[in-house]
Amino acid sequence: MSLFNLLGGSLPLIGLSLIVSIALAVHVVRTGRELFWLWIILIFQPIGGLVYFLAIVLPELTRGPAARRLERTARAALDPLREYREAKQACEDTPTVRNQSRLAQAATTLGRHEEAERLYAEAAHGIHAEDPALLLGRANALLELGRGAEALSVLERLPRDDADAYTPTAVLALGRAYEAVGRTAEADTALAEAAQRMPGFEGQARYAAFMARSGRKAEAQAAIAEMDKRLTKLAAQFRKEGKHWRDLAAKALAEG
Repeated sequence: MSLFNLLGGSLPLIGLSLIVSIALAVHVVRTGRELFWLWIILIFQPIGGLVYFLAIVLPELTRGPAARRLERTARAALDPLREYREAKQACEDTPTVRNQSRLAQAATTLGRHEEAERLYAEAAHGIHAEDPALLLGRANALLELGRGAEALSVLERLPRDDADAYTPTAVLALGRAYEAVGRTAEADTALAEAAQRMPGFEGQARYAAFMARSGRKAEAQAAIAEMDKRLTKLAAQFRKEGKHWRDLAAKALAEG
């Protein structure tokens, strides 16, 4: 058999290996993986590509949302400033509304509420002046800064007849703002609705805290007991966040 025939038979495989390697290299760049994977994939074809696929791509394809959320949580714990750094760089490179919003969210996660409020306010201009996500983000930052009256003014710009804007999270913020300005009955209605509509612990915990501050200690204790039951059934990796909100309510009850 001639050398030409030998090479001719292997050329399609070589071409396929190169195409797959390039696709995997693109995946490395787009997903922000460590760049040493590029060397492994491109230099050690096809074994390097197979290693990358088994170690990185296959787990991504087989894991559900819960596993991906756990991975993000672990990454944030190891490098809590990573998302903020990347968002800040993206905003400096391209100061779009989307990048400003991303940076504001990252600042909020770090407790930098003054910076978040400023970024949301700057982004909410022109055609984005009534953007529900920007308004809600700014209102939540104002609430964390203790500026409840301003937060309520921002929240009142949300269209009540728009289900996409009037989300459970928006109802929760509205309830907190009502409480901050002394409109207790309206706060009770909004916080009770948020506690029912929100799937996590925050809505229930904030309503329990409100009841404790309002002198309704028995109801607050019952709500905390219900959260304790839910915590025992929660997967270990999600229990920390749930306990954070449960403890917020318990602290309000103890202080009341």
